[in-house]
Amino acid sequence: MAKNCIGLDIGSSSIKLVQLKETGKGIHLVNFGIEPLPSQSIVDGSIMNQTAVVDAIRALKTTLGLRGRDVATAISGHSVIIKKIKVPQMTPDELEEQIPWEAEHHIPFSKDDVEIDHEIMGGDGGEAGQMELMLVAAKKEVVSDYSMVIREAKLQPVVMDVTAFTIQNAFEVNYTLAPNESVVLINVGAALSNINILSGGTSAFTRDVAIGGNALTEEIQKRLSVSQEQAEAWKIGSRGGDQASEVVPNEVEAVVAEVADSMAGKFQRSLDFFLAASAEAAVVKIYLCGGSAQVPALQRALEEKAGLPVEVMDPFKRIIIDDKKFDMTFLHQHAAEAAVALGLALRRPGDKS
Repeated sequence: MAKNCIGLDIGSSSIKLVQLKETGKGIHLVNFGIEPLPSQSIVDGSIMNQTAVVDAIRALKTTLGLRGRDVATAISGHSVIIKKIKVPQMTPDELEEQIPWEAEHHIPFSKDDVEIDHEIMGGDGGEAGQMELMLVAAKKEVVSDYSMVIREAKLQPVVMDVTAFTIQNAFEVNYTLAPNESVVLINVGAALSNINILSGGTSAFTRDVAIGGNALTEEIQKRLSVSQEQAEAWKIGSRGGDQASEVVPNEVEAVVAEVADSMAGKFQRSLDFFLAASAEAAVVKIYLCGGSAQVPALQRALEEKAGLPVEVMDPFKRIIIDDKKFDMTFLHQHAAEAAVALGLALRRPGDKS
C-alpha cells in the first residue's frame, strides 16, 4: 500500500505541513509545521513570489527533518471552478471522452486552458437516464505554478486537490455525522475563505468567498494607525503566543466585531443560497477552521446570523499524537490552521485527484 502524501497547504500568509502515518491502530501524526510567507507572496490564489514560497517550503523541510518526497497540495480561488452537472447515462470510457466538451458549457475558460476532472455522484440527479457529476476545472497555469515551487524545493507533487474538499477529508476522519444531517465547513484563510456544505455524506455545495483574516488586520491597522505587525498581534490577542500578555485596546474589540459581522454576513449569504435550493437539508452546525477561526467575535456573529451553533474544528481530534515528540501547546494553538494540510496528508500517490 502506498504511503500517505506529505500534506502541504500553500496559503497566502503561511505554509502549513502535515505528515501522517496510517496503521492498524489508527492515524498517527508524524510531522507538523508552519512557516510564514512575506506579504503578497500569493494573491488571489496565484503565486506572485516564487522564491519566497520555495524558501518557505525548504525551511519547513529542514526544520522538520522531512523524510519522503511525495506531496499533495491544494488550490482555490478564481482559478478553480466546481460545478454539479447532469449528463446522460454513459459508460466510464464514453464519459472520459465527453467530459471536455461538457465542461465547455459550464466553465468560463477555454478547455485548452484548464485541467479538468470529475467525480460521479450517487443517484441519478432526480432524473431517469441521467447521471450527476461533480465537475472540477483548474487553470493549467496555476496548477503548473504550484507544482513548480514544490519541485524547486526538491519535492514531488503527486496530488492536486481543491481546498474546499480537503477540509471535508479532515472533518470526516475526526467527526461523525448522521446520514440526515448537514454541516457547514468554513476554512477562514488570510485572504480567501472556502465553504463546503456536507449533506448525506457528500459535498452538496462549495464556494470560495473573497474575504479572510487579513480584512480584520487591515481594518485595525487603518483605524488605529498601527503597523501590520501590531495589528496582527492585537487580532490574535487572546489566542496565546508571544503577544498573549499584551493588553488589547477596547477600540480593537469594536473594530474586530464590526469586520467579523461583515464576514459572517458574506458566509450567511452562501448558506442562504444553499438552503433556498435544498429546503429539506437539516443543517445542524457550522465548523470553522483556518487562521482566523478562533476569533471569538466571528464565532459570535455567525451564531447570531445563522441561528446555529458554531464550533472550531479540531483536525487532530482523533489523530494519535505522541506528546513527548510534539509541543502540545503549539499544536493546540495552531490546530485550526492545520485542517487543509491534514486533509491533504490523508491522500496517497495515485489517488484520483
